[in-house]
Amino acid sequence: MRKKPATVRIARWSATHPWSAIGLWVVFVAACLFLGGAAGTNAISDEESGVRESGRAGKIVHSGDFPEKAEENVLITAEDGGKLDPAVGQEAAADVVERMKALDEVESVGDPFPSPDGKALLVPVTMKGDTENADQRVQPLLDVSASVQEDHEGLRVDEVGTGSTAKGLSETLGEDFKKAELISLPLTLLILLVVFGAIIAAGVPVVLALSCVGAAIGLSTVASHVLPETSAVSNVILLMGMAVGVDYSLFYLKREREERRAGKNHVDAIEIAAETSGHTVVVSGTTVIVAMAGLYLANEATFASLATGSIIVVAVAVLASLTVLPALLAKLGRWVDKPRVPFLWRLTMRSGESRVWPALLRPALSKPGITLVVSVGALLLLAVPALDMKLKQPGSDDLSRDIPVVQAMDRLTESFPSKGTVHQVAVRAPAGQADEVKSALRGLLERTAEDDLFAHDSTPTIKESADHRVHTVDVGTPYQPKSDGARESLDLLRDWVPQAMADVPDAESAVGGKVAQGVDFTGHLEERMPWVVGFVLLLTLVTMMMIFRSLAVAFSAILLNLLSAAASFGVLVAVFQNTWAEGILDFHSSGAVVSWLPLFLFVVLFGLSMDYHVFVVSRIREAALEGVTTKVAVREGITRSAGVVTSAAIVMVGVFAIFGTLSMVEFKQLGVGLAAAILLDAVIIRIYVLPALMTALGKWNWWPGKLSGGNGGTGGPVPVPDQAEPTRHDPEEQPQYARFASPQQQYGQPYQQDAQQQPYQQGGYQQYQQDGYQQYQQDGYQQGGYQEPYQQGGYQHGGHPQQETRPGQHRRDTSRPDYYQP
Repeated sequence: MRKKPATVRIARWSATHPWSAIGLWVVFVAACLFLGGAAGTNAISDEESGVRESGRAGKIVHSGDFPEKAEENVLITAEDGGKLDPAVGQEAAADVVERMKALDEVESVGDPFPSPDGKALLVPVTMKGDTENADQRVQPLLDVSASVQEDHEGLRVDEVGTGSTAKGLSETLGEDFKKAELISLPLTLLILLVVFGAIIAAGVPVVLALSCVGAAIGLSTVASHVLPETSAVSNVILLMGMAVGVDYSLFYLKREREERRAGKNHVDAIEIAAETSGHTVVVSGTTVIVAMAGLYLANEATFASLATGSIIVVAVAVLASLTVLPALLAKLGRWVDKPRVPFLWRLTMRSGESRVWPALLRPALSKPGITLVVSVGALLLLAVPALDMKLKQPGSDDLSRDIPVVQAMDRLTESFPSKGTVHQVAVRAPAGQADEVKSALRGLLERTAEDDLFAHDSTPTIKESADHRVHTVDVGTPYQPKSDGARESLDLLRDWVPQAMADVPDAESAVGGKVAQGVDFTGHLEERMPWVVGFVLLLTLVTMMMIFRSLAVAFSAILLNLLSAAASFGVLVAVFQNTWAEGILDFHSSGAVVSWLPLFLFVVLFGLSMDYHVFVVSRIREAALEGVTTKVAVREGITRSAGVVTSAAIVMVGVFAIFGTLSMVEFKQLGVGLAAAILLDAVIIRIYVLPALMTALGKWNWWPGKLSGGNGGTGGPVPVPDQAEPTRHDPEEQPQYARFASPQQQYGQPYQQDAQQQPYQQGGYQQYQQDGYQQYQQDGYQQGGYQEPYQQGGYQHGGHPQQETRPGQHRRDTSRPDYYQP
């Protein structure tokens, strides 16, 4: 007897020991959350995240071991934005100084100083403690600023700094994500209700996906102590976890439900789902994981962090689908289809072939050449804007101007440009050259003071480390971080710094800061992108070759995924590099795409697209193995998979699109890019490009191998699967199947050979009594509403004495993608 695949063995154990499996899963999720909370997050520091010259600057500054202090700036301006009355302003500033000094959270308060235009006064405040949790300790300072504004009519008192900015942004973004969760969960449930027509069946994938997200966040927190974590990881885990978690559960649940409708008991239905959909989940999850691993080739801490988080959540989702999901389905039994939503339940129970999908596929099947040219042309047209893609790091100028703290930042940088965009010059030299370094830096500052590319509202301060080896100075510019002026000032400063240090022996210098980090990061990505893209393309080629043993299928998969990715990039550029969609999506266009996004999107899209592609092409190949023509195989394969793939795509598009409503532009771009790609893949690629391409290729789809229908052309006997004990069903449990007499009793001896009456008892073929035995012999078991199960099983004329493969008897073809070796 052939050993069952691991997915089947695991599923059967879970189904027969449901409480143990559910209990172990609960313990696993709780342990992940506990360990994550106990370990805490190890965030990426500046010296770890930087690359090229800005990365070197960060390492130089870090080596100086400068004490980090949380600094706040209290800005006093006229409420109407006009000229500030000096006396009134000084009175309010003195009030701020007095009240701030009385706070336990404040270490020191500097003297107020005016802006060059006379419209503002600035009071610098230094907080006690480090910068990590300044946002949790800044509220008393914010209360003082608010009370001063109340006591001085006609003035506006803003506070901007380390803690206040972080607190203001986190509150706004926290509300965003709460809103996204409130929308995404009901939306996902609504989609699943339409798919299943029952509340419990719709809720199982959502609950399972949420548990996967929680476990993955805990594990990623633990993993951050090996690979430091970026702040975006938890959001990416939520995005990926909800998408793939629901997706994988949907595949599994739909197949288990289909088998129960065919007459299987719950354990047998779960086994079949594990062997088919479970295998698809493993292949898909493995593909996504290996594709995400390509991000490690970017050789950058942020991408390594995103890859780690994505890999963890996908692995947890696969584990959940193979272990706790079978246990839940076994324990729920027939209750999984309750409570039923009347109209939706009847909709999901409709029998017969859909009329929609054959109509949609008709152009691709009848005129594949024309359809291929038109559909590919449409995708290429959508991809055209991507040729003008500009990459820049996200910054304060990408934030919505409706956020109060952002408005305060704008007023601060307008009056004091040196508090906005800043370049950081870092120099490391032997302690004996400290005086020479400071002299060289003073000369550098004299040059910047004479150039309009740099800010002149205050004199930059040179900082020296305790060991006199490291010196830093911040040089401001009046331009926004992503502006051409900021880039020009950076280039000029990077020319001047080496000149200034030329006469200092053994000096190591570099220019960092936000602008420098963005420029260096983009350049680094352009250098590393070919390695990552090449890795993903090679992975796709090898994976498809291993699954389908066809170069044609492998190369077509790469081509279609490239088309889908290019078109989605075109949509991304058209939306975010222009201003026409600002009002629709509530963002401020910076004329660029976030620099880390294209590479991350490319890897994610290739992984997710493989999910659908393997599923659909497997169904097409399965139909082709039955001996039908390529056109019929394409039609049947896509039609059979349409329901589950479309449902999964709708869930993904819904979840991704919600991220387009968030305030931060990188999440808007991530959500829109992923939603556009999945939508294009599910509609244009799957309905037009894929069927047209496969129909046009015909038998060459399976090159260099060849595909034989029936029994492979050998004429040998059809392998018969190992038979289990007959399973009898209570009509109340399976109401759609009536009681029936065995074929031996009703039709006599032809079906007594080999004692194989059991398949009839499992299948519940009540149509034998209605339509008669002769009709089944004439029509090859395609009458009576059972056309699809027989076609799926591959029942062809073969080696049976009666020249008919018996109902419920599955052919094993070791060349099929879903065949499992022991």
